[in-house]
Amino acid sequence: MSRAISKLRSFAQAIPASGQPTIQTSWIDTIIKGDCVAALEKLPDHSVDAIFADPPYNLQLGGSLHRPDQSLVDAVDDAWDQFASFEAYDAFTRAWLLACRRVLKPTGTLWVIGSYHNIFRVGATLQDLNFWILNDIIWRKSNPMPNFKGRRFQNAHETLIWASPSAKAKNYTFNYDALKASNDDVQMRSDWLFPICNGGERLKGDDGKKVHPTQKPEALLARIMMASTKPGDIILDPFFGSGTTGAVAKRLGRHFVGVEREQVYIDAAQARIDAVEPLGKATLSVLSGKKAEPRVAFNTLVESGMIKPGTVLSDAKRRYSAIVRADGTVASGGEAGSIHRLGAKVQGLDACNGWTFWHFDDGEGLKPIDDLRAVIRSDMARLN
Repeated sequence: MSRAISKLRSFAQAIPASGQPTIQTSWIDTIIKGDCVAALEKLPDHSVDAIFADPPYNLQLGGSLHRPDQSLVDAVDDAWDQFASFEAYDAFTRAWLLACRRVLKPTGTLWVIGSYHNIFRVGATLQDLNFWILNDIIWRKSNPMPNFKGRRFQNAHETLIWASPSAKAKNYTFNYDALKASNDDVQMRSDWLFPICNGGERLKGDDGKKVHPTQKPEALLARIMMASTKPGDIILDPFFGSGTTGAVAKRLGRHFVGVEREQVYIDAAQARIDAVEPLGKATLSVLSGKKAEPRVAFNTLVESGMIKPGTVLSDAKRRYSAIVRADGTVASGGEAGSIHRLGAKVQGLDACNGWTFWHFDDGEGLKPIDDLRAVIRSDMARLN
């Protein structure tokens, strides 16, 4: 078996690196100053694993907002959130999404957050650009701001859209098993309850005022990264702001690249990230199930020499037997097919998991052929 593994490793090492020029990595774990569209031109094609975008919401605020006691609400009235028209906002959205598409890996995913002011326009543009929407997530706020005028429902949530670059993208990261295990063995739902950013987590300047008006809670970004990225992945935030994405990425063993045009935000974000202590490697392992493991076909075992043509396989009680053929199929009693189809056939069943049904004799007793698949998967992980 060790010779077969060495052969498999030599095959992998003999494959050329792809012929592509070496990708510069000096931009990783940095904040690029500038407009998001222009700044993203500095990144190579297909170079990031995930994107979290918190674009301007285009709140269209008209006049000042006061509480019942007549105190002024610290609303978002910054110039970066103001657009001349919906058409101008749509053009802006299309431009930054196209820039993000270029740098996103085919196996990567994009998250974008917004409110009712903008998220439907962003969603329509995503679909116009042939992104494929995987989910919409409701961030339900446990401590939302009241509606002071009393003329509308209280705005108690924001919406996130999770999308892949195309409908055909199949190998994106989704840590289903880890999410389910952390949720008391219940599937993670698409409505998430988190408080808005406050307390010690909220960045404030020397004047006691908020550094950034729309700072997102770290818990929200942690959920996103734990759901859709792996340790070592690179996460892009094209609207970096106060640096929540970078701080959480560093803590969770991911890399980041941020784009921000306001120097005051860059300074605050960099100081925040510098103060973060990464978690240890042992605490960052992601629980995964069978679905998350790389696919290994039975003929891989034959081609690598782990099972030789002519080997006799049997079930655990030696009631049925089959001969391995050179093409990766198995044969028994005049019937031939895949390990799954033949396993079902000899038992008179509609379906069978051939990996656990068929066994081989290693000289010490019968072992399921799934043990050999596990060896190859382990070796593939080391090669990667």
